[in-house]
Amino acid sequence: MTLELEPGTASWADPALDLDTRVDALVAAMTLPEKLAQLYGVWVGASADGGEVAPYQHEMEEPVDLADLLDVGLGQLTRPFGTAPVDPALGALSLARTQQRIAAANRFGIPAIAHEECLAGFAAWRATAYPVPLSWGATFDPDLVRRMAAAIGADLRRVGVHQGLAPVLDVVRDARWGRVEETVGEDPYLVGTIATAYVQGLESAGVVATLKHFVGYSASRGGRNLAPVGMGPRERADVMLPPFEMAIRESGVRSVMAAYTDTDGVPSTADESLLTGLLRETWGFTGTVVADYFGIAFLRTLHEVAGSWDEAAAAALAAGVDVELPTVRTFGEPLREALEAGRVPEALVDRALRRVLRQKAELGLLDPDWNPVPPVLDGADLTDPEAVRGTIDLDPPANRALAREIAERAVVLLANDGTLPLHRPARIALVGPQAHERTAVLGCYSFPAHVGAKHPEVPLGIELPTLAEALRREFPDSDLVTVTGVAVDGDDVSGLPDAVAAARDADVVIAALGDRAGLFGRGTSGEGCDAESLTLPGAQQALLDALLDTGTPVVVTLLAGRPYALGRAVEEAAAVVQSFFPGEEGSPAIAGVLSGRVDPSGRLPVSVPRRPGAQPSTYLSSRLGQVNEVSNVDPTPAYGFGHGLKYTTFAWTDLVVDVPAAATDGELRLHFTLTNTGGRAGSEVVQVYAHDPVVSVVQPVQRLVGYRRIPLDPGAACRVEVTVPADLFAFTGRDGRRVVEPGALELRLAASSTDPRLVAAVGLHGPARHVDHRRELHPRFTVTASAG
Repeated sequence: MTLELEPGTASWADPALDLDTRVDALVAAMTLPEKLAQLYGVWVGASADGGEVAPYQHEMEEPVDLADLLDVGLGQLTRPFGTAPVDPALGALSLARTQQRIAAANRFGIPAIAHEECLAGFAAWRATAYPVPLSWGATFDPDLVRRMAAAIGADLRRVGVHQGLAPVLDVVRDARWGRVEETVGEDPYLVGTIATAYVQGLESAGVVATLKHFVGYSASRGGRNLAPVGMGPRERADVMLPPFEMAIRESGVRSVMAAYTDTDGVPSTADESLLTGLLRETWGFTGTVVADYFGIAFLRTLHEVAGSWDEAAAAALAAGVDVELPTVRTFGEPLREALEAGRVPEALVDRALRRVLRQKAELGLLDPDWNPVPPVLDGADLTDPEAVRGTIDLDPPANRALAREIAERAVVLLANDGTLPLHRPARIALVGPQAHERTAVLGCYSFPAHVGAKHPEVPLGIELPTLAEALRREFPDSDLVTVTGVAVDGDDVSGLPDAVAAARDADVVIAALGDRAGLFGRGTSGEGCDAESLTLPGAQQALLDALLDTGTPVVVTLLAGRPYALGRAVEEAAAVVQSFFPGEEGSPAIAGVLSGRVDPSGRLPVSVPRRPGAQPSTYLSSRLGQVNEVSNVDPTPAYGFGHGLKYTTFAWTDLVVDVPAAATDGELRLHFTLTNTGGRAGSEVVQVYAHDPVVSVVQPVQRLVGYRRIPLDPGAACRVEVTVPADLFAFTGRDGRRVVEPGALELRLAASSTDPRLVAAVGLHGPARHVDHRRELHPRFTVTASAG
């Protein structure tokens, strides 16, 4: 299936030439229809029998006719694996055959870029379902996330996929928002470091990562999906933009997705100051900007800033959007008519086209030896689909082991009165709607929840042990009794008496509560599944209260996509174990924490509220955003950002501030001793928070500026040195520029945002200093073994 080129044709096909020369030659040779064809995708589904893909019938669009499009080329293929269940090997064969057809149909022989969702693993049937991004945040472990992303990228590349639509860099501002599970957390530094690691992993496998959603999607009013965003320029600059800035500077990312939302009346998809001014001219981004699905059309249908399809296309193209996804609506005939009428300059098309073609050249798609058959099918008999079926394993043991490692590291122990770990209880009552639900561990963008739910006749495709099965394996000598009690949602409480009876007859109760992931109201968490309050869904709080009333110790176990207020359980439960959709190995990970086989080491990436209605609220609040005497609403969390207990203890001692004062362009330095004072190995997550007591613009009381996960054996100690550049105290001042101001400061070395262990009084001197996107972004940690 290698493309054969005529001798002497086209300098653009010569790999010996530099990319710009090749791209310029190709742009010059293209007609207008051929140029436009590279700027849009077509939504397809791979054939279940290995034939060519077919256009996908989506409720928002009529399917296109591929035969009518392909003679001028095609920019992207949208989700060939993630549209319907298909055997991975037959999907790869289907994609290869389609790519051959696309290349053969256009006179330049250019194939399409194939993209897929990969938010919690490759969103394909029978592919590994990893924990959701909120669990990545709970690990506080970028290296682990980088390894996961590299594995995901390798699986994508194996079957012929070039681009992944991940990660999400939205910072949580209101936990009622349905897509909280897709985020890394409520702190921009945590989001930036974890997401950057994910991008590095994906790009290391040769897959184009896509930062989304640029920018402000998660700050929608009322926590409603796709609602307007009313944040001011400083919140945008200091909370929403830093994760994107970090990823673009440090990760090698090659694509950015424009957000659906508008900010103060300007839709991101039509915001030239954002997509061109900031992203490209200031930050220097050189990759492609892709539209979120139907985002360009939304300029007309939802935002109403365009009166026609061609006006929507013109606005997005001028702003800096290069590719329309998921399928062609505005960048096809409407844009062509606008160009021919002189309403849009062709130079804007050429600008976007150069970015797209450069990316295709980087991926090898313009090379004469390009082969549509991925290496994984080399040597296979491609004429016999049945011989190919089942030959690709997208959930091998190595993937599952990695999924297990992340899931175990992401479980957060919120509370424990000594009941955990459980010591061979004679009788366990497992009560709650998550006890027997296999998909309770999966997020909205996992294949079984996102696509498989539409195909109930098709098996899940991966092994998903239930919590009941995991507990039976973990506690083989215990009598495990299971009762559902109530559903995840709905108000039916007829099962409460059976639940109470089982609890009273047990030594310990494990309450299995949480969410069901879904889309647009079909779940309690996920895209379009926003919550009116942070009360547990359905009648689960009534079940929890009834269990607490029995007097039997209750271990609350949550498999959820967002944090929930737990009412009386905060004070009365024996223990609280939080997991955020921990993936296919999530149930065994939770069971391991309950037994003590796994030491809990996760930390909260989002605060857990004490009251269900005190929203929006995150730990990044100013003094007036905290409890005070002028409001009767107390937003104090039950468990703060960064919180997480362990089965061992750590002492933080002997703080020495080596450099307590520095110039506004200097560095502060301190060190202390960290000792595992407990009886078992464990990990502490050292968190560094900055507090500025007097500042020219209202700021959060504290904000995370660095962290380091440090494992120690029992009795072991280490010396931790932290060097903090003055740049980390920068914020956006009244004039809109980022500034480092002189004055007294605090560095809080903490186990969480609510648990400072050591506080260093430090300060900066000299003139106020303006900094930009080239400023320092990280502290430096040095950890050395301590003789003491």
